[in-house]
Amino acid sequence: MSVSSVLLFMDRNLLARKQNARLDRHSDLGWKLFGKMPLRENAQKEPKRMQKEYEDKAGAPRKPPSPKQNVRKNLDFEPLSTTALILEDRPANLPAKPAEEAQKHRQQYEEMVVQAKKRELKEARRRKKQLEERCRLEESIGNAALTWNNEVLPHWETVWSSRKVRDLWWQGIPPSVRGKVWSLAIGNELNITHELFDICLARAKERWRSFSAGGPEAESEDAGFSAADREASLELIKLDISRTFPNLCIFQQGGPYHDTLHSILGAYTCYRPDVGYVQGMSFIAAVLILNLDTADAFIAFSNLLNKPCQMAFFRVDHGLMLTYFAAFEVFFEENLPKLFAHFKKNNLTPDIYLIDWIFTLYSKSLPLDLACRVWDVFCRDGEEFLFRTALGLLKLFEDILTKMDFIHVAQFLTRLPDHLPAEELFASIATIQMQSRNRKWAQVLTALQRDSRDVERGSPSLRH
Repeated sequence: MSVSSVLLFMDRNLLARKQNARLDRHSDLGWKLFGKMPLRENAQKEPKRMQKEYEDKAGAPRKPPSPKQNVRKNLDFEPLSTTALILEDRPANLPAKPAEEAQKHRQQYEEMVVQAKKRELKEARRRKKQLEERCRLEESIGNAALTWNNEVLPHWETVWSSRKVRDLWWQGIPPSVRGKVWSLAIGNELNITHELFDICLARAKERWRSFSAGGPEAESEDAGFSAADREASLELIKLDISRTFPNLCIFQQGGPYHDTLHSILGAYTCYRPDVGYVQGMSFIAAVLILNLDTADAFIAFSNLLNKPCQMAFFRVDHGLMLTYFAAFEVFFEENLPKLFAHFKKNNLTPDIYLIDWIFTLYSKSLPLDLACRVWDVFCRDGEEFLFRTALGLLKLFEDILTKMDFIHVAQFLTRLPDHLPAEELFASIATIQMQSRNRKWAQVLTALQRDSRDVERGSPSLRH
């Protein structure tokens, strides 16, 4: 072998040993981005040192550090996802980033951090605003509750109709006193006692047992049932209870108020067998249960259903229901002539949407808290406010409804939006004037009832 061949062999061995040593070092470092192998203590410094050597050899001028380089240290929030990878140095076995690219990546990262910080601050302000509004609302409710407890309820008979109390009513009764106020406003003209409720409930339970056993007592009672009585069967009540505020899950089988609701509805069918159970009653009873004790809820429920409007609808008095619809249309045309004409053109009669609203006193159609606000003023103003609320809803959605045909209007009004701000609805209701040609609601309704009776007797009179 020649001398030149020996020297070439030695050079190749030396080069191979250097490459193996370099690979061993890289293997020890691992890939720091993905953590395949543990890092040495000085591993973080290696890429930076290599980048400096590369820049020195290339003769590239080193740029002074950006004044924003220390921004990361002072931030409360940093993205922890792959957006941070652009700041990581490349693995040691790859060429280091050029200074221009490294600076560009740092600027991009800083921009992303600034945007993320802005989003975080915006969200923090939104949460703070919500918290302040909630605290303000709770403070307002607390102050109103003190006013009701200290100034109104002790002197109910003399102050309930005063301007100040009427304004409090409009703003919404605090939940802590709502049940008491409702009881006083609805009254107890039927003179129902707690003892009478216990008697009716006991009779209802006995009838349920007989019905379940299919005994002769149940058969004899069924034989004398009217259509309304048959509708008051146990199965129908059970079915309606399961569909009462299903999202709350408190009235369904196994829920805390299931038996209470069942008891009140059953007791009422025994108290008023001429009315029996009618679909929609469960929602009214449920709202009362949420605000009153069981016996007091039954008393309020029975007296509420004894009001002329509710009795007309629950006894399905078609003549009187048509009179209510006619009175409603008088004020509909007075307040919303454009929408009224659109409804007439599309043959949209009030029964399509009013029946469900009146039967459940809006408790099925509106969010529960908003329905309770409607109940507050309904207890103050009576049946007139039910129809005023209907006109308020129509006015609130007038622009949408005037662009719809029969099918879409019917679908919209029988399934109102889930999220309906209370202040918007009550602002709309406040614009409704319940006066037509210097006649108020009661006067218009009375005149229409008189005309209806005259027509039935065959001697119609002129409408005033």
